[in-house]
Amino acid sequence: MRILHVNKYLYRRGGAEAYMLDLAGMQAARGDDLAYFGMQHPDNDQSRYAAHFPALVELDPPPSSLAGRARAVARMFWSPSSREGMAAVLTEFEPDVVHLHNVYHQLSPSILAPLRTRPTRVVMTLHDYKLVCPSYQMLDHGRPCDACLRGGFRQAARRRCKDGSLGASAVLAAETWWHRVSRAYDRIDTFVSPSQFLADTVVRGGIDADRVEVVRHPVATTGVATKSTAGGDLLYAGRISREKGLDVLIEAVARVLGARLLVAGEGPTEAEARARAEAIAPGRVHFLGRLAKAELYDVIRASIAVVVPSRWHENQPMAVLETFACGVPVVTTELGGLPELVSPGDDGHVVPADDADALAAALRRVVDEPARALTMGRAARAKAEIWFAPERHLEALDSLYRPVAAASATASAHAGS
Repeated sequence: MRILHVNKYLYRRGGAEAYMLDLAGMQAARGDDLAYFGMQHPDNDQSRYAAHFPALVELDPPPSSLAGRARAVARMFWSPSSREGMAAVLTEFEPDVVHLHNVYHQLSPSILAPLRTRPTRVVMTLHDYKLVCPSYQMLDHGRPCDACLRGGFRQAARRRCKDGSLGASAVLAAETWWHRVSRAYDRIDTFVSPSQFLADTVVRGGIDADRVEVVRHPVATTGVATKSTAGGDLLYAGRISREKGLDVLIEAVARVLGARLLVAGEGPTEAEARARAEAIAPGRVHFLGRLAKAELYDVIRASIAVVVPSRWHENQPMAVLETFACGVPVVTTELGGLPELVSPGDDGHVVPADDADALAAALRRVVDEPARALTMGRAARAKAEIWFAPERHLEALDSLYRPVAAASATASAHAGS
């Protein structure tokens, strides 16, 4: 099968890029012909079609000049260079399937225009809430928000959801509104959602339910060692920012006698988190910084549980799946797709968000029963091997790719007869 993956960045920049590249690697390993389309960037992996990519534009921070900002905003709404580059790649590569990932802003849905007259199957994996939330995260100044679902995209400007800026928020609201009213994403056959929560949210926001399919992200377990001995410290692994809830976790740890917490990651509220930890749990919270994946897996396996205390609607965080792959239970909150992943009392615990008392009670159960935590970790590993097996993920995607693959095979047979 000939598959064109499309993403604005083509290197391991974040979760969306890691997923796309890992998926493409699995597809290439089984014999699929892979190509990529994205924005020019010095860190991109090499691509045979790089000459057709639109020029690099950085939006965070935005261009310093007024003219540069105007060009960047115009490109968010519609990008002729992206459309023309996509048309050239489609002509040269002739894919059976175009698989979109994060294309907002730098590419824009203008890349879909050349596909309007082609029979190519088009799917798009949703990595965030952008189609129904101009600022991506369904957050209003750090707190869960669904105002745009209830009151329209103008709510983003009214609430200044983007960095507290009326101008930036208004641009994002106008961009999302324009793409909706112009039906810019109508060419997409199927939206792939990693969680039921995200699927339900985009349907609630106006996407046809019959165009949305839940396909959970995979995690590799082959060759991944599992935890073998009971006990260990609690672990938080992720970005240190307000919506991730590390402050609540520190409050909870302070209330659990003898509990120690390791923090793997960095972010904008790290200094605040360090100060709070020293004030209320001195000597019991240790910051490790950002760790390489192999080192992080070692730290996970040494932990009694990994805690994901998010106070926003997480989609399907890989932190949970990677913890399960290591045979360690997860304690998390009930927001977004998180409760879809963790079975309370079986492979972890689920508590209300922003509730330090409830989180402390769950942590106390884990710390006081290390043998039980080890058993839950084994159940977590078994779940990872079944629910999130890479082979299962590929089969699910193939069922979405298959209509065009079948049509292509039929056309080839007719052409050869």
